Amino acid sequence: MTLHPKYIADVPEETRQIAKAAFRKGNRYMQMRDELGTLFKDEQFIDLFPKVGQLAETPWRLALVTIMQFAENLTDRQAADAVRGRIDWKYALSMELSDAGFDFSVLSEFRTRLLKQGAEGRLFEIMLVGFQERELLKARGKQRSDSTQILTQVRELNRLEFVGETLRAALNEVASVAPDWLQALVSPDWFPRYSRPFSDYRLPTKEAERLALGEQIGQDGLFLLNAIYVSGSPTELRQIPQVEFLRRAWVLQFYQEGDDLHWRGSGNLPPGERILISPYDPDARRSHKNQTTWMGYKVHLTESCDVDRPHLITHVETTLATEADNSVVETIHAALEQKNCLPQQHIVDSGYVSGAILAASQERYGIDLLTPPRPDPSWQAQTPGAFDLSHFQIDFPRQQVTCPQGHLNRSWLQRTGNRNTPVIQVQFSAKVCQRCTFRERCTTNLQGRSLTFIPEPGFSALQAARQRQQTAEFKQAYQQRAGVEGTISQASASLGMRFARYIGLSKVHLQHLMTAAALNLLRVLDWLADKPRASTPTSSFARLASA
Repeated sequence: MTLHPKYIADVPEETRQIAKAAFRKGNRYMQMRDELGTLFKDEQFIDLFPKVGQLAETPWRLALVTIMQFAENLTDRQAADAVRGRIDWKYALSMELSDAGFDFSVLSEFRTRLLKQGAEGRLFEIMLVGFQERELLKARGKQRSDSTQILTQVRELNRLEFVGETLRAALNEVASVAPDWLQALVSPDWFPRYSRPFSDYRLPTKEAERLALGEQIGQDGLFLLNAIYVSGSPTELRQIPQVEFLRRAWVLQFYQEGDDLHWRGSGNLPPGERILISPYDPDARRSHKNQTTWMGYKVHLTESCDVDRPHLITHVETTLATEADNSVVETIHAALEQKNCLPQQHIVDSGYVSGAILAASQERYGIDLLTPPRPDPSWQAQTPGAFDLSHFQIDFPRQQVTCPQGHLNRSWLQRTGNRNTPVIQVQFSAKVCQRCTFRERCTTNLQGRSLTFIPEPGFSALQAARQRQQTAEFKQAYQQRAGVEGTISQASASLGMRFARYIGLSKVHLQHLMTAAALNLLRVLDWLADKPRASTPTSSFARLASA
């Protein structure tokens, strides 16, 4: 790696004296430099830079600037200005006061290097290892997780605008790669139709006219795709991401009958999690949770919550907005194991768990997943005195179920339930159930009582979790989960995590990792300065209730 000759490991004496005089009561970046050093070393980034060529800015300094940038939610230009003009930044970066810094584009180039090498988590993980070595992170302690929505930069498009912009984006990319081929292919009426953004047009208001325009765009897009994928067309066109996006979008939005292409209508649309929302952010999705609807992504933050240590984020998982919370639990635990950060107890809400996940967490990782599991949705579980699943004795090896009155099941069937999860379906004899004096408390089905439940060991884990949920010890321990909402609030409101800075899942994930690393740094500095943790604010009116 070719390093810049102005590399300085120690704080220059002039910078030290001026900074000490300017910040007599101390400064968090000066404290960081004095207490934690430079945090990074050049050797940790040697694979990102070529051994020959133009001199590189010092990698450890670029890494530290990136973390400080996200700690203050600065743009690249603002961060470069801070390096150039702020004394506390020069102190932290071991720079001479006269050092002019670097162009702001260097920060974008550094992030690109991280992404190209699959090293987007390197800064976060290096800092985490350093905090572990300082015993600021407890082994096999307590951790908690929660998720929040991330808003994309692109605006919401109606369906007609979406297909029009998708085709226009593909045409622009094809025109830059093979302009002569495209000009010979398209008819003259394409140019007024796709030369401008569809937001500039006054789209038709009548349903028939909108349908006609949509199907015209569909036919044009299909014509372009057929020309690109036919033998003899330039092969590089099939490698263009916007062309692949066009192909995927057309499959989801249209169907073909003979030579005619038609809009997909109600009952013929793909599942919501597959719907694309913009050609300019192909990974963004539209989703909703409770009363919130958004377009973008979802991020899961996992943090330590031991009372005798700073609360540090140990893992960041960025997903599509439509991905269910319980699909990331295994990923989180596997990543924590790789980092030697596995907790003994992991506190999550009910959206993260199922019986299988509860059992797997304990069996594979030795983790006690503390959560209030989803309640039994059956009417029997909601009716006092009725016989829900907990009233039946299940013998899995013998495939036998005994009802509260001592009768055995007639059948035992293993099948696939919702989301391709295995379930067991049990049926009791209709004759036995019809003669039972407790039938009204058990079933309204004339064919007899049926039960559906998950296989072992998930079933036992789920039942045990539901029983533990009723204890006072659980309620007290589960109160700790609420703290992660404060972490999400701090990351979103103060550090700008709510809004995606970049386009695409990998780049948005990089943003979240940098934000988490910056948040960890701020919390460690507060811990070293003996700054007390903020408590949950209570309004003046709410305090009257406890007066």
